[in-house]
Amino acid sequence: MSTPTHAPPPPLVRRAPPNAVAVETTVLVHGVPRASAMDLARSLAESARAAGARAAYVGVVRGVPTVGMTEDELAGFFAQASIPKANTSNLGWFIHQRQHAATTVSTTIEIASAAGIAVGATGGLGGVHKGLAERLDISADLGALARFPVALVTSGCKSILDVESTRELLETLGVPVVGYRTDRFPAFYRRESSAGVDARIDDVRTLAQFARQELARTGRGVVIANPIPAADELPEGEWKAWLAQAEEGARSAGATGRGVTPAILGRLHEASEHATVRANVALIRSNVALAAEMASRWFGSD
Repeated sequence: MSTPTHAPPPPLVRRAPPNAVAVETTVLVHGVPRASAMDLARSLAESARAAGARAAYVGVVRGVPTVGMTEDELAGFFAQASIPKANTSNLGWFIHQRQHAATTVSTTIEIASAAGIAVGATGGLGGVHKGLAERLDISADLGALARFPVALVTSGCKSILDVESTRELLETLGVPVVGYRTDRFPAFYRRESSAGVDARIDDVRTLAQFARQELARTGRGVVIANPIPAADELPEGEWKAWLAQAEEGARSAGATGRGVTPAILGRLHEASEHATVRANVALIRSNVALAAEMASRWFGSD
C-alpha cells in the first residue's frame, strides 16, 4: 500500500523592510464598510510613511501567510463577498486549503514575528468576554501575546468586552502593559477604564528602547496602550446607551460564540449612526502612527 503524500505548506512571503509595522487585515475587511477599506489602507500606509516607517499588511493570500500585501492583493480581498478571519487555531487550515483569510491580532503577530517584524498596530485587542460564568470565551489574541515577541500598539481592548478581566489576564500571562502618556488602560472608544497599566512612558524614544529590550529579554509580546485621541472619544452616556441597544439586539438575534462580537459591532454602527466607525478609524490611524514612530527609532534607541 502506498503512503499518501502531501504538498509542503506554502512559504511565508516577506516583503517588508526592517522598519515595518505589521497591520492586521481584519480591521480593513471587517472593521469598516467595504467601500472605504482601500482608502483606509492607503491612509494608514501614508501615516506610517510620514513617521519614517512602512505599513506591512498581513493576510493569508490563497493559503500563503503574507507580510506586506500589495494593493492588488488587498483589492482581491475587498472584492470577495466574504473573507473569513484567521486566528491561531484555524490558521493552519486556511493554509492547507489554500484559502484567503484576514488576520486577527493573534495571527498577525504570529506571522509578523516569523518574518522578523517587532512592532505591530491594531485598533483594539480581543479579550475576556462578559458572562464567563455561563461559557468560557477568551480571545486567542491574549495567548498569542504571551508567545510571540511583538510590541503591539492598541487602544486597549474593545469596550464590549470585560475590560478589567482582560487586563488581569494579560498580567497573569506575563505580558507587560505600557501606557503611552496615560496611567489607565484604555477601553477602545473610551480613553480610560478602571484598570491601570504596569508603567507609563511619555516619549517614543524611551518606548521603543524599553520594548526592544523587553522583547529580547522575555520572548513575549508587549502591549503599548495608546488611548483614542481625545477629540474622537465617544461621550460616555451615548456610548452606554448604544452598547445596551446593540447587546440586546445581538441577544434577540441569537448570536453565539464567534458571532457575538460582529453582531454587537454591526448594531453599534447602526445605533450610533456610524459614530463608532469614525472613532474606530481615528484610533487605528493614531495607533499606526505611534507604531511607525517606534519602528523608525527601533535601531537607534540605545
